[in-house]
Amino acid sequence: MPKETLKYTNEKVTVVWKPKLCVHSTNCFKGLPQVFDPKSRPWVNINGADAERIIEQVHKCPSGALSIDKGEEPTPLDTNTEETDLQIQVQPNGPLLVKGTCVIKLSDGREEKREGNIALCRCGASGNKPYCDGTHRKINFRDSE
Repeated sequence: MPKETLKYTNEKVTVVWKPKLCVHSTNCFKGLPQVFDPKSRPWVNINGADAERIIEQVHKCPSGALSIDKGEEPTPLDTNTEETDLQIQVQPNGPLLVKGTCVIKLSDGREEKREGNIALCRCGASGNKPYCDGTHRKINFRDSE
């Protein structure tokens, strides 16, 4: 699996895929298989559906690995003045799904401003901490009962 961010574009929409954030939820290809087909190369057929359907399906990505490029410049990181509307949902036997805008302070001191959907590792086995990489399935992670 590629590590770098990839973009798939046509005249109406650009889908951004960040493979390091992917938790392999299968939402994309189960919801819109004519666009998202992990067995094909490239795996995103940007002309497989109209832009509205693609955008709607991309917004269902729980990890934020898929997003829509709006052609905007990134906003500077400002942790002091911005209000956040944040939701955190514990997925059964899976990651923490964070929805909204937040700043993640990494162990090396860097800060990343994240918007949209983010999946954070809860099992402790991700190779991409603090983000979930789907390893919880491989190790059969289960919630404590």
